[in-house]
Amino acid sequence: MRASPHRPRPLRDALGALLLALVTVTGVLAGTATTARADTLLCEQYGATTIQGRYVVQNNRWGTGATQCVTATDAGFRITRADGAVATDGPPKSYPSLFNGCHYTRCSPGTALPARIDGIAAAPSGIAYGFVGDAVYNASYDIWLDPTPRTDGVNRTEIMIWFHRTGPVQPIGAPVGTATVGGRPWQVWTGGNGANDVISFVAPSALAEWNFDVMDFVRETVARGMARDDWYLTSVQAGFEPWQNGTGLAVNSFSSTVELGTPPTGPGEPGPGGPGPATACRVTFAPHVWSGGFTADVTVTNTGPAPVEPWRLAFTLPAGHQVTQAWNAALSPSSGAVTATALAHNARIAPGGSQTFGFQGTYSGTFAPPSGFSLGGAACT
Repeated sequence: MRASPHRPRPLRDALGALLLALVTVTGVLAGTATTARADTLLCEQYGATTIQGRYVVQNNRWGTGATQCVTATDAGFRITRADGAVATDGPPKSYPSLFNGCHYTRCSPGTALPARIDGIAAAPSGIAYGFVGDAVYNASYDIWLDPTPRTDGVNRTEIMIWFHRTGPVQPIGAPVGTATVGGRPWQVWTGGNGANDVISFVAPSALAEWNFDVMDFVRETVARGMARDDWYLTSVQAGFEPWQNGTGLAVNSFSSTVELGTPPTGPGEPGPGGPGPATACRVTFAPHVWSGGFTADVTVTNTGPAPVEPWRLAFTLPAGHQVTQAWNAALSPSSGAVTATALAHNARIAPGGSQTFGFQGTYSGTFAPPSGFSLGGAACT
């Protein structure tokens, strides 16, 4: 407010004192931890802001030129505008989300990530979603893993937890069975998008809110051969992948912490001071080889005292060898460190029992059999 030169001096002085008092009070309030912050509107393609002093909210409109806006709140965010639509058999329009960790050179304040997987005792998280009924989308919680502690670009393996989905959209790859993780059942999909491997855990019905340990999903992914204990957890993210519309979708609350230390051990979990794995196994590899190609039948026998369900057999293909198709198991990736995962009809191997799967492949140079067979983390003979 600017005073008029014709205003009486006592009134000008009184107004000045009032303004000074207002500025002082505003400054005090801004310095307190309990002050409510105004909602922040983000409409820029990659616009971002920080909430709670520890999480980054990002608009992340990477797959469309249509307008999208999100409003960051004290506890999360909501999509306030989501124009346009893309084909449901392709990638989504965007991934409006918030995260703890590092994403394309931006790191959240005070994060403990990246951190080595074998140096994380627990990573408790909580999420509460707000859904809408007039859009095609999935509510996705993403966990990113990489062999290095990188803070930029695309990581090697992406774990996606699908809390809810509408319409005909589905995860990358193909279903490879089911799993119980965090005490809940999930349908498991594996595949790749050309830039990274993806493993998706799909809830059988809408899950609006949940408190869980991120490391349960990380360790399941390691057990399936799609990551290793000496890799790094780089970020955890929660948001939505909309294909059509999406206005009104919200993350009503989000929390994520990383507790560094020795992971817990228990029966069947190797680790310092813990017992070795209860699983024991034997593998028979029977190849048929011709110039540049081969097929192989692989029989996995459970020589341990307890059933294995669902079974996952990890092995390493020699350089120049590649899987082109498989039967009675899902194999991913197609080269290097490969994991064969049971299908629904053959998921159980009883003590003393066995399951057989096969695959076809190509090779360059000299054919050699795979090495390093292990069942659920236990080396096989």
